[in-house]
Amino acid sequence: MRRLTAPALLLVLTGCGVPTSDVIEAGSPASGMPGPAPTEAAAEPATVPLFFLTEGELTAYPRPAGDAADLTSLIRLLLEGPNEKEGATSATTDLPRLAGAPSVTLTDGATITVTLPDTPTPVSRTALLQLTCTIHYAATPFPQPSGETPRLRVTGTGWTLTSPTTACPAKPWAETGAFDR
Repeated sequence: MRRLTAPALLLVLTGCGVPTSDVIEAGSPASGMPGPAPTEAAAEPATVPLFFLTEGELTAYPRPAGDAADLTSLIRLLLEGPNEKEGATSATTDLPRLAGAPSVTLTDGATITVTLPDTPTPVSRTALLQLTCTIHYAATPFPQPSGETPRLRVTGTGWTLTSPTTACPAKPWAETGAFDR
C-alpha cells in the first residue's frame, strides 16, 4: 500500500484550486426532447336507459349509445330486445321483432312518430310504455315549442297509438339520481 506524502495529501484535500461556492441559479434545468403533444381524450359514449320488463315491471337498463340524441338508433336498440347480459337478469320485452327498420320522425314540432313497418297488430300498453319511457329519458329530448309536452305516436299497418312522453311511470336509476327527472 502506498502512502501519500503531505504535499500530495494537501493537493488532494484542496482540489484543483477552484474555491467552493453556493448554488448558482442559471435558468431552467436541462431537459430532453419534448413528449408528444397532449391529445384530446376520446369521447366516452353516452349511457342511455332502455326500458325492458323485469317480472312484468318497467325497468331501465343502461346501454352505451354513440349518439344519445339519435332517437332512431335508440329505438332500434330497444326493438332488438335485451342483450345477453340483460337477458341473464330476466329482462324481457313486449315489443315485436321487426323484419324492417323502424323510423322515427318529429312532426308538428312536438310529436315524435315511431313507425313500426309490417306490424298489423297494435302494440300492447306495456310495449307502448317501453317506447314512451325510452324516449322520455333520452339524453337530448326533442324541442318543446310553446311549452307543449312532446307526444309519442306509434304507427303500424292500419293502426296508431299516442301517448304523452310524460306518461312514463318508471324512474331509471333512481338510487343514483342518473336520468332522474
